[in-house]
Amino acid sequence: MIFSYTGRKFTIDEARRMNSLALAYIGDAVFEVMVREHLLINNTNLSAHKLHVKAISYVKASSQCAFVRKLEEHFTEEEMQVFKKGRNAKSPTMPKNTSVSDYRTATGFEALLGYLYITAQIDRLELFMNIIFNDKKVTKE
Repeated sequence: MIFSYTGRKFTIDEARRMNSLALAYIGDAVFEVMVREHLLINNTNLSAHKLHVKAISYVKASSQCAFVRKLEEHFTEEEMQVFKKGRNAKSPTMPKNTSVSDYRTATGFEALLGYLYITAQIDRLELFMNIIFNDKKVTKE
């Protein structure tokens, strides 16, 4: 279950005005926690190192691109706008282990997750995570 440490919920208007890279910043953290929780619940006998290796298969940019392809048919118009704004944001850093295209798509994905989290649209986050976690082909190692 997702919760806000502060209990603060942003309005849709506040979230729309927020910098896309800031949304991606929180979205990255939210996704990481959700992946770790999923892995821990479903792999209670694995070592922390093996859990970490599995988590990497979900959070790397190429996997996030595959998730976007799987999820985008479920995006609302608003969610698609948030994703595109995040994808098109000018990042001050360049990717080291992935293509610029994959990196930008992953940033858009993280911005969308951040947007859903700060606006407390937990049902949408859970829908997307259920689709991701139930698609075994996307996360093959």
